[in-house]
Amino acid sequence: MKLSGVELRRIRLPLVSPFRTSFATETEREILLVRVVGTETEGWGECVAITEPLYSPEYVDGAEQVIRDFLVPRLPADVTAGALGPAFAPVKGHEMAKAAVEMAVLDAELRAAGMSYAAYLGGTVARVPAGVSVGIMDSIPELLDHVERYLAEGYARIKLKIQPGWDVEPVRAVRERFGDILLQVDANTAYTRADARHLAELEPFGLLLIEQPLPEDDLLGHAKLAATLTTPICLDESIVSARAAADALSLGACSIINVKAGRVGGYLEARRIHDVSVAHGVPVWCGGMLETGLGRAANLAFAAMPGCTLPGDVSASERYYTRDITEPFRLVDGLMTVPSGPGLGVEPIMDYLDELTESKRFVRLGA
Repeated sequence: MKLSGVELRRIRLPLVSPFRTSFATETEREILLVRVVGTETEGWGECVAITEPLYSPEYVDGAEQVIRDFLVPRLPADVTAGALGPAFAPVKGHEMAKAAVEMAVLDAELRAAGMSYAAYLGGTVARVPAGVSVGIMDSIPELLDHVERYLAEGYARIKLKIQPGWDVEPVRAVRERFGDILLQVDANTAYTRADARHLAELEPFGLLLIEQPLPEDDLLGHAKLAATLTTPICLDESIVSARAAADALSLGACSIINVKAGRVGGYLEARRIHDVSVAHGVPVWCGGMLETGLGRAANLAFAAMPGCTLPGDVSASERYYTRDITEPFRLVDGLMTVPSGPGLGVEPIMDYLDELTESKRFVRLGA
C-alpha cells in the first residue's frame, strides 16, 4: 500500500460527566487523530494518550510531536501494518503514538483488502458483552445511583475505580444493594505493598478481580499479593508487551490480563498478548481509554477474539459522549455489535469532526 502523507488532527470532545480515577479527573477528552492517505484508500487511527502524563509517561502533545518528527519520517512509502514494528524500533517507547499510526495504516490496508478488523485479528463472534467503568464519586449514594442506571441499561459487568479512602465501603455498598452482579475494582496503581492487609478486606465481596493495585513496575509485589489473596489479580499498566505478559504470568503476578492496544503499541502486539495469555490458560479482556467511535470500533474487534472471555470496557458511545464522531455504538441486551465492514467498519462524520477540530496538519512522506 503506497502512502502519500499523514494528517494529524486535534479535537476536543466533552464527556457527559466527569470521570474520576485515582490519578486524574477528566471532564473532556483532548484527542489526537491520525489519518493516513494512500493512492487508493485512507485509514484512521486514534491516539489514547491523555492531556498530562498521569496514566503513563505519554501525553497528547508529546505523542503528536513523536508522530510528526520521528515516526512519519520512518514510514516507508509502500507499507503494511506488519512492517511498522521494525520501522519504528529505533524510537524507544512512545507506544501510544506508535499504536495510533499502526491503527490508521491497518485500517487503510484492510479497507483496500475488503477485510474487517475483527476478521483480521481472529474475532469469532458478532456481538460481545459490555462492561462499564464507574469513576470515583463524591458520595456512596451518588455511586449507587450511577450503578443502578448502568445495570438498568443492561451492562453485563460493573467496574469500580478505587483509591485509598474509597475502596471497601463503596464496594460493600454496591454488593449489598445489588447482590450477585459481576463486580470488579480498578486501582490504577494507587496502593503499595504495605496495603496488602487492607486490600484483603475486599475479599468477602466476591470480586471478579482486583485490577492493577500496585505500581506498574512492581511485578514481584503483585506476585506476593496474589499469593495472599483468593481474589484474582489483573494487570493493566504493567502489561506493555507480550514479553511483559509472559513474565508476569511466569512470576504469578496475575491470573487475568487487561489488554489496551494503545498501551502496548498497537493491535498487532495486543493480539500477541492475547495469544500468550491463551497459551497460559489465562483470560483476557479489552480495556478502554474513553475512545471515540474510531477506537471503540477497533476495541470491539479485539474483544471478539476467543480469549476475551470476560466483559470488556467497550461501553456504548452515550456512556461518555453526548455525540460521538462516528455513528454511535449502542448497547442492546447487554451486548455490543462488532463492526463487520472493511477496516474499522466505521467512518467519522466529517462535518461534525470539522466543528470539533482545533488544529490540523498534513505531513507529506519524504518531505
